[in-house]
Amino acid sequence: GITYLDHAGSALFPESLLKAFTDDLRNNIYGNPHSQNISSKLTYDTIEHVRYRILQHFHTTAEDYTVIFTSGCTAALKLIAESFPWIPEGTKQPSSRFCYLTDSHTSVVGMRGITASMNVLSVPIKPKEILLAKSRLPAEEQNCTTPHLFSYPAQSNFSGTKYPLSWIQDIKSGRLCPIKLPGKWFVLLDAASYVSSSPLDLGVHQADFIPISFYKIFGFPTGLGALLVNNRIAPLLRKTYFGGGTAAAYLAGEDFYFPRKSIAERFEDGTVSFLDIIALKHGFDVLEKLTGGMEKIKQHTFALAHYTYTVLSNLKYANGAPVVRIYSDTDFSNPDVQGPIINFNVLDENGQVLGFSQVDSMASLHNIHVRTGCFCNTGACQMHLGISNEDIQRNLQAGHVCGDNVDLVDGRPTGSVRISFGYMSSFEDAQTFLNFIIATRLSNSDAEIPFQSVTKLTTESLPDDPLSFNKVDKLSPILQISDRELRNIPSEAETTGSWQPPEPEAESMRAAVSETAVPTCRKGGKPITVAKIYLYPIKSCSAFEVTEWPVGNQGLLYDRNWMVVNQNGVCMTQKQEPRLCLVNPSIDLKQKIMVIQAEGMDPISVPLEDNTGKEAVICESKVCSHRVKTYDCGERIAGWLSTFLGRPCRLIRQSSDVKSKLHQKNTKGLSSATNISLSLVNEAQYLLINVASILQLKEHISARLKEPLEIEELIRRFRANIVISAPESFEEEEWAEISIGALQFQVVGPCSRCQIICIDQQSGERNKEILQSLSAARGRKTNFGIYLMNQPLCSSFSDTLSVGSQVLPVLKENTEIQPPTSSEEKCSG
Repeated sequence: GITYLDHAGSALFPESLLKAFTDDLRNNIYGNPHSQNISSKLTYDTIEHVRYRILQHFHTTAEDYTVIFTSGCTAALKLIAESFPWIPEGTKQPSSRFCYLTDSHTSVVGMRGITASMNVLSVPIKPKEILLAKSRLPAEEQNCTTPHLFSYPAQSNFSGTKYPLSWIQDIKSGRLCPIKLPGKWFVLLDAASYVSSSPLDLGVHQADFIPISFYKIFGFPTGLGALLVNNRIAPLLRKTYFGGGTAAAYLAGEDFYFPRKSIAERFEDGTVSFLDIIALKHGFDVLEKLTGGMEKIKQHTFALAHYTYTVLSNLKYANGAPVVRIYSDTDFSNPDVQGPIINFNVLDENGQVLGFSQVDSMASLHNIHVRTGCFCNTGACQMHLGISNEDIQRNLQAGHVCGDNVDLVDGRPTGSVRISFGYMSSFEDAQTFLNFIIATRLSNSDAEIPFQSVTKLTTESLPDDPLSFNKVDKLSPILQISDRELRNIPSEAETTGSWQPPEPEAESMRAAVSETAVPTCRKGGKPITVAKIYLYPIKSCSAFEVTEWPVGNQGLLYDRNWMVVNQNGVCMTQKQEPRLCLVNPSIDLKQKIMVIQAEGMDPISVPLEDNTGKEAVICESKVCSHRVKTYDCGERIAGWLSTFLGRPCRLIRQSSDVKSKLHQKNTKGLSSATNISLSLVNEAQYLLINVASILQLKEHISARLKEPLEIEELIRRFRANIVISAPESFEEEEWAEISIGALQFQVVGPCSRCQIICIDQQSGERNKEILQSLSAARGRKTNFGIYLMNQPLCSSFSDTLSVGSQVLPVLKENTEIQPPTSSEEKCSG
C-alpha cells in the first residue's frame, strides 16, 4: 500500500536478493579474508570475483581500473582528497587546485576541508561557467605537470540533470579548462546518483576517479561503496595511515612500513565488509534477471519521469496559475540529459509556495514517500530556488539547519520536494502521485478536463520505441547541456585462437631458460623414462590417463581448461568439495568431445570447440591469484553437476579471447619479459613426480596406517601430469632443466603440498595421515614433486608427450630449489 518515490535516496531491495544472499550464507562458511584457511580463501576468491563483476558492470577491466571497497561514496570521496598528489601553495612549482561544480553533493564540497588543511585552494565552478570555458592554454603552459582535480556529478541528485560525460575527455585533453591554469587535469566523476538508473561505460568515458554507493543501485547492502580508480593515476596516490591488511611489512619499534603491491589492498584499511561484498554478487544477478540491464532501467525510469513531468507541468488552477513550480534544466525529452528525478514546490492559486514539510505530511497521509529539503546539495538548491549566500546565513540564524522541517522563512522556501523513480517503480506509482496532487490541490471541476486531456495527450505521444527518446534533444534555455559528442567507440574486432609468441619473443624466452640453467648433465645411472601421463580436463576433478598426448602452448592439450564454480562464480576444489574427484572427464580427440561420467549419473558430453561467439558471456575469475577470462558451458552440464554434487554449481571454460591478457605468470628464473601462458592450473604448466620418491614416502606412510596404501592410489593422490621412473628418490629436486623427446622444460620450483593429497581419489574420503607422514618424512617440509614450464612452441603443430620416452635432466648448481614466489598456498588442483 506504499508508493515509494525516493529511489534517489535509496533503491528498494527485492525479496529474491535477500533469499539468494541468505541461501548463500547458509550453504557456505565465509571466514576473514586475511586468514589462510579454506573458508577464508573462499571469501577472498569471492571478493575478487565481485571486483570483476563490478568492472564488468561498468564495461571495463582490471587492466584499466582498480576497485577499492569503502563504506560508501562519501568515504571514497574522503579517500581521494586525502591521497591525491596535491602540490600546496608556496612551493617552487605551480600549486594544485581543487575545482568542483556547484551542483555537487555535500560530500564533494566537503573535500575542500581536507585540501585547505594541505594549503591547496578550492575553486567552485557554476554549470554555466564551465559551458563557456572552452579555451585552450598557450602551448608553453601545456607541459606543466602540476596535478589539478575537477569534480562534477554525472547526474545532479537535486534535479536529475545529466552533465555531459564528454567533459571527462575534454578536460583531460585540455580542450576544456575549468580554470585557466597550467597543469595536468584529473577528473573525479561523482556517479552515485547516475549509476542507480543509467549505464556507465568506463571503456569510453575514462574518468580518473568514480565513487559509488551500492545501496543506490540495489537497496541492499547499505554501508558499502567503492572507489573505481584509473590505474594510470593509482600509483601516484599517497597514503599516510595504514590499517590491518594494508602492510606487506612494518616494524612496531621503528618507522618502517612497506605497503602491499595491490592498490586495492593498500587502501582497504582493516577487514572489508566481506559478507556485504558477497551480497553484491546477488545484487547484480537479481538486477539483471529482473530488468535485463541498465539500459532498460534507464528507458523505463525515464518514461515514468517524462510522463509525470508532462502532467505536472500542465496542471493549472481555475485562474490559470500553475499548481507546481518544477526546478529543471531540461524539458524531460531526452534520457541522455535527464534522469528520473523531478524536483518541485507546490504553489497555491496566488503563486505562493506551500512549505515542503506540509506537502510531505500530506503525502504521508496518502502512503506516498517523497524526499524534501535541499538533498545535501546546497549549491543546486541556491541556483534553482534563488537563495543567496546571505539568505543561507540568515536562515541559519533563524534556526533552520539542513534536514529540519523549517520549510519557509519570511515566506520564502528553504528547500523543495523531490520524487525519483527506480527500476521497480510502476506506471501506477506515477498515477497515484499525480492523483494525490490533484486531489489535494484542485477541485473536481478544476481537475477533470486538464488532467484527462493531458493524460490522453501524454500517453498517446509516448513513442512505442523507447529508444526514440534518444533522438530528441530539446532543452530549456536555462542551461543548454548537450552530449552530442558522445559516440560509441567501436570495439576491437573479435578474435579467437591460441596465443603464440612471435619468433623473436620465443627466442628470448629460450635464451632466458638457457641462461638460468647450469649445463651439468646427470652422470651414469639407469635411464629415466616417463611411466605415466595424466591430464585433468576439469580442474580438481578425476585424472584422465593417456599413453601419449599432444602438447600445446599451455601444457598438455585440454589440461585444466574447465573448472567447476559455485553459485558466486568462485572456483571449487576438492578442499571445499571432495566429491569432485568422483567426476571423471575423458577427452575424445576424434569426436572432439569431452565425456563426463560419475557413478549413478548418465554420461554427458561437452564439445571441445571453443565457444566464444556472441552467445557466450565472457567473465573474469581468479585461480590462485591469477586472473582468467572464462565463459559458461550452459544449463545442461550445470544441472548435471549440481545434481551430482548436491549444490548449485556450473562448469566454465577458459576463454581463448586473445584481446585480453591470458592467465600468465612471471615465472621464477625467467626474464621479466617472459610471460608464459597458463591454463587453469595453480602454478605451472606441468607437475612431475618420481615413482622412486613415491616408494620411499610409502614406507613412512605404511608405518602410520593400519592398512597400507597401494602405490597406484598414492600416485593418484599427488595429481601429477608426468610420472617418471628414476633410480634415485627425490633426485628430481636437483634438476634445473629436462628434455623429453623433442620437448624442453625448465624446472621452476617444488610443489608445496596441501590437504588435497589426503583425499582418496577413488572414494573422496579424507585421511589426514598422508600430509602428516609427508611432513615427517621430509623434515617438516611438505614439498613433493616439481613444477615444469615448457618453452613456447614456435611451430604451428603440436609436439607429443609419450609414455616410455627417455628423460634427460640437466643438474643445477644450487641443489636447493626455491619455491615459486607467491603469497598463495601451493597445491595441485
